[in-house]
Amino acid sequence: MDIVLIAGLILLSMAAGLIGSLFGLGGGIIVVPVLTILYDMDAKAAMAVSLVAIAAISATSASTLIKNRTANIRIGMRLEVAAAAGAVVGAVIALHVESWILVLCFASVLIYSAAYMFLRPERIVPPDQCTEDGFVYHDPTSGEDVEYEVKNIRTGMIGFAAAGITSAMSGVGGGSIKIPVMNVHMHIPMKVATATSSYVIGITALSGAAVYLLSGVIDIQTAAFVVVGAFVGSVIGVRLLPYINASSLRRYFSVVLIFLASVMLLNLGGVL
Repeated sequence: MDIVLIAGLILLSMAAGLIGSLFGLGGGIIVVPVLTILYDMDAKAAMAVSLVAIAAISATSASTLIKNRTANIRIGMRLEVAAAAGAVVGAVIALHVESWILVLCFASVLIYSAAYMFLRPERIVPPDQCTEDGFVYHDPTSGEDVEYEVKNIRTGMIGFAAAGITSAMSGVGGGSIKIPVMNVHMHIPMKVATATSSYVIGITALSGAAVYLLSGVIDIQTAAFVVVGAFVGSVIGVRLLPYINASSLRRYFSVVLIFLASVMLLNLGGVL
């Protein structure tokens, strides 16, 4: 690969790591469009590379997220069992369908998630209604300890299973579904949902990537450059996350998703 293309890939992957860690998406929403549109890579190969990068980014971010104590590890790991199983199923399906179907799947997930996050307000169980099973996290922005209680865990696991299937079929970590499930359906605060997603998406991505790897779909060289750039970006993003306003995070999240979905659909239609 040409040195200029390598440098460009690393820089764009840095942006993917930064944005992905801030929004709990792992960077796949940037990596897949970049590889398919700018580097003319087949959708399946691009999604396989993206999953490898997401697994690496999540592993890198894990120590910082644990130190900040923003991510809800207990709930996240419980939900991730369903997501990992879904990812294996999704990867097997993806290997047997046309690439354009995967692109439509990817764009549809982004549009749905953007609309859901933009239209549905953040829901948190008030402190006076929390039971002894409630959780608390410290918000550096407000300087306050925020209490919350997690609801609808069983149905949340169904949502995470769907996120796992979608993850492997679209090359993202599934955060575009996991975050709305946690924030709107399970009443987990936006910052906690984002941090939890960043922590667990690596498991989802790794499950799907393993299937792609065994099938010989992954371009190892490209994956290596993407991982390097995304690693640097994710380190910066995870350190900035606690200081970003939650309501603004929701709005930015929606705008980013709509933009990327539009780019993917335009490229599929031959406009780009």
